[in-house]
Amino acid sequence: MNKTQRRALFTLSISILLIAFGVIIFNSMFTLGDRTAGVKLVKVWMWLILAASIGGAFFVHFKRKTSKVEKDERDSHIKKNAVLVSFISLWILLFIAGIIPSFIAGDTGSIPVTLLPIINMGVFLIALLVYSVAVLIQYGWKIKGEKS
Repeated sequence: MNKTQRRALFTLSISILLIAFGVIIFNSMFTLGDRTAGVKLVKVWMWLILAASIGGAFFVHFKRKTSKVEKDERDSHIKKNAVLVSFISLWILLFIAGIIPSFIAGDTGSIPVTLLPIINMGVFLIALLVYSVAVLIQYGWKIKGEKS
């Protein structure tokens, strides 16, 4: 597994954790009752994300052999295609993010301004997720003839 694949796995795992964390936070924002009802769960998720980030950083930056080539033309081509797919998905997601609030609030309704950064962060995390999945799909899920 080369460095690009390790970075894509790291980004994929962190993106999934952050999206799940965002869903939990979003859900707790709109549940009835005490505002501190989900604080323990949020603290657990924060420690889980912190541990995954630190562990993943070591996983990504750990070099096994110094004699290996870091990247070649295939890696550049895979990254270029993944960026293209992510860019297209970004525009689709931004279009959807602009349409959905009008369906929820209606034409004359309004949404809180504090939701806009949450919407943008969700779009960003999903675009990162798409990039990581595109990289991993292009490399293939299995190691093909590589020696670790």
